[in-house]
Formats: sequence, C-alpha cells, structure tokens
Amino acid sequence: MDIILASKSPRRKEILNKINLNFKTINSNFDESVVIIDHKNPAAYCQKLAVKKTEIISKQFSNSFIIGADTIVYKNNKILGKPKNKIEAIKHLQMLNNSKHLVYTGVCLINKAKNIKKKFVDKTIVHFNNINHEDILYYIDKYRPYDKAGSYGIQDWSNIFIKKINGCFYNVVGFPLPKFYKLFGSDLNLYK
Repeated sequence: MDIILASKSPRRKEILNKINLNFKTINSNFDESVVIIDHKNPAAYCQKLAVKKTEIISKQFSNSFIIGADTIVYKNNKILGKPKNKIEAIKHLQMLNNSKHLVYTGVCLINKAKNIKKKFVDKTIVHFNNINHEDILYYIDKYRPYDKAGSYGIQDWSNIFIKKINGCFYNVVGFPLPKFYKLFGSDLNLYK
C-alpha cells in the first residue's frame, strides 16, 4: 500500500516518521494564492488548502493514500501566513509578542480507489512571552523563518518566545500527529 505525503515540508516528514509510517513525499505545487484568504473562518481556510493539495496528488496516484496538510497562525481576526520578507516577519512577531494566538492545521486523507476522503482541523492556543526587538531580529536573521506561518517555528530557537501552549505541540510544528493517528490510523493499517 502506497502512502504519499503531499508536502515539501521537512517538519511534516519528520513528524510522520515518528510513527514509523512508510511513505514518500511529493510536493503538490499547489498555488495557495488562488484560494481567497478567509480571515473570518481560519479553520475552513486551512482545511480547504489541505484538501486542494491532497486532491492534486490523488489525481496522479488514485490507488495510494494521500495525506495533505496546511498550518496557519491566527491573531486579531487575521490569518498570518508565511512572511514574504524580513519586514513582514518582524510585523508578525511583534503582533504575536506578549499575547496569545491560535494555530490551526487542516489535514486531509484521500484514497480515490477506496473512495476515502476524510479531513479534520486541529487548533492550539499559543501564548508568547514578552520578547525584545533584538531577539526578534536575531531570530529572523539566524533562522530565516520564511517558510513558517506566523514567522516562527516552535521547535527551533524561537521556542524561547513561548510562555505556554494549550493543545497539541505537533500541531504548532505543522502536523497534529496524535489526532491524525487516532482518526486515520485504522485506515492506513499502521501495524502491517
């Protein structure tokens, strides 16, 4: 049975490896800009992106299980995606500073041949410490978080920004592994 992760994210690959899942990765190359950003419904927005990525790969590999995901950061009724440049990364981190925000990840599993299409969204509340401007600049210059929603990766140096989280740590990294395993583990026959 083939399992494909429709993602180029090294973090999602690393997380899925934790359960000894035998899979390969194929980037969907989905252009996220074609989906209108819905700041009023962040859960539906990231779910839609996850489904689109998964559907693209499932058209090419209809007998395989395709896993897709998308993670966003949400603060002040605004979706914070990946920063386009240093200025936007600074703005993101200043906005998150000394306050709480939400991280949503939409996940989708499709197997066209078996007529399986399942999806879910996970949410984690993240509280940031009061961080100084020098730490923000150091982090952006040293870790270049341009491939991370909200301009930070909880698993790297920016973990010092975090006061506490309510919810799944792996969701903030980019893939809510425990919920995925609970909801989709039997579909994937993970013990075989």
